[in-house]
Amino acid sequence: MLIKLVIVGVLIAILYSLGSALFYMVKSGGRDDRTVKSLTIRVALSVGLFILLLVAAALGWIKPHGIY
Repeated sequence: MLIKLVIVGVLIAILYSLGSALFYMVKSGGRDDRTVKSLTIRVALSVGLFILLLVAAALGWIKPHGIY
């Protein structure tokens, strides 16, 4: 159950980072470094989540299933 909360938390962090990048882009017209930093954080979180999902599936913490 804890791993599912971690996954949801990381997804929320990814969405927050994406939203802040949009805010900074609209506010400064894309000429600010904060937009790039927010998007870099989003990409890093996405890669980290992908690795976490692979490790969790390999260790049996989550059980992948197909679409019925």
